[in-house]
Amino acid sequence: MKFKSVGRKDAEHLESIVGPDRFSMGQSNLELHSKDQSYHPAVLPEAVIWPVNRTEVSEILRYANEQLVPVTGWGSGTSVEGNPIPVQRGLVLDFSMMNRIVEIRDADFQADVEPGVVYQDLNEKLRHRGLFFAPDPGARATIGGMLANNASGIRTVRYGSTRANTLRLTVVLASGEIIDMGSRSSKTSSGYDLINLFIGSEGTLGLVVQATVRLKGLCEEISAAIATFSDVEAAAGAVFEIKRSGIDPASLELLAQECVALMNKERGLGLAVLPTLFIEFHGAGKNQLQESVDMAREICQSCGCDHFMSGIERPARDNILRARYEMAETIMRNHPGCSHTVIDVAVPVSAYPELISLAREEALKSGIPGYVFGHAGDGNLHLILMGKTLDHAQRAIIDNVSNRLVIKAIQVGGTSTGEHGTGIGKRKFMETEHGASLEWMKKIKTLFDPNGILNPGKILP
Repeated sequence: MKFKSVGRKDAEHLESIVGPDRFSMGQSNLELHSKDQSYHPAVLPEAVIWPVNRTEVSEILRYANEQLVPVTGWGSGTSVEGNPIPVQRGLVLDFSMMNRIVEIRDADFQADVEPGVVYQDLNEKLRHRGLFFAPDPGARATIGGMLANNASGIRTVRYGSTRANTLRLTVVLASGEIIDMGSRSSKTSSGYDLINLFIGSEGTLGLVVQATVRLKGLCEEISAAIATFSDVEAAAGAVFEIKRSGIDPASLELLAQECVALMNKERGLGLAVLPTLFIEFHGAGKNQLQESVDMAREICQSCGCDHFMSGIERPARDNILRARYEMAETIMRNHPGCSHTVIDVAVPVSAYPELISLAREEALKSGIPGYVFGHAGDGNLHLILMGKTLDHAQRAIIDNVSNRLVIKAIQVGGTSTGEHGTGIGKRKFMETEHGASLEWMKKIKTLFDPNGILNPGKILP
């Protein structure tokens, strides 16, 4: 598809939709919307626009579709696969001013939110009502960005990803048509499930302008435990056994020893520098939680655990959690002059020990500083490699490591991306992972966006 550049007449028309204070072709605004947190190179859009309601989004997309101007949606730019980089330039549509919490329905455990709402801000407001929105990717992500990537987080093992916590969407299609999908009921068997189609589509099928999300009740009791092992394979084996036992951890995180050492350095945690499982349980009563902790202790010890510590007080637990949430930023801060590559794959839990062993082996062989960690409870593994910026030889090594890990994950029945989305970096694996179904994905894209204006260059190879 041959796209059109944003010309003077286009600028005048778009500015007339939102007003001069919410449309910009200024260099600083273009630069702020040219890159996410990935290693992929920046691409300057030609213009940035800030709508404040669905009607404006509809008018913007209708005009852009008629004029063949590419449009890329923008949340907060915290993604790590180049998902919002405007590779075909054109127009970036920034949702930061559509940030209203429209309604909270305590009795239904639901909230209606606009896409620019930051999930931590939503949870801060919900906290006073004894509720929370469960997906927690860590960065100050917007709900719209989380929907676009089907974001997860450390508590996905119990509460599910963004997809599992979304009931209803209002979406603007490329043509400007506004459609609603889903319902406010907790279950439905009516019609095709369009919500699951749009969540994770990275703004390539339509742009979400409102969502109804599920809420959970804040737990009365929380218990955490730390288990250390002599090697990561043993720790990964314990993850499988914990899952098989039927106990229900709220989080089950694996941190290789290099991650623990960095957490100690940054926060003075004093943890043993060994492969470590961080396990958290949520429940209504202390007795129930203690039974789960005791069972986890027995399992870990049977898998060769060196030390198991439970009953961690809340301040220490919160400190460890903050260190885990900030892991990627901490790694980058400790490697000045380097660029980070986050390899994100997920596999069936039974294959997790094999995959984590391969990740460690590949990181060591590469000679590039590497950090292995992940949401082990749902088979999600991250390997962050810190290569020297603009070192093309190291870039090639990192790409080879990524290729081998992704192909292995797919071979054992997993996926090329557990939670970061396809974006730019994982497009080349789509055919390997999806086979003939990729052609149907292309047909779906053409059906919803026949001119291909929505976030072109993403997902589909």
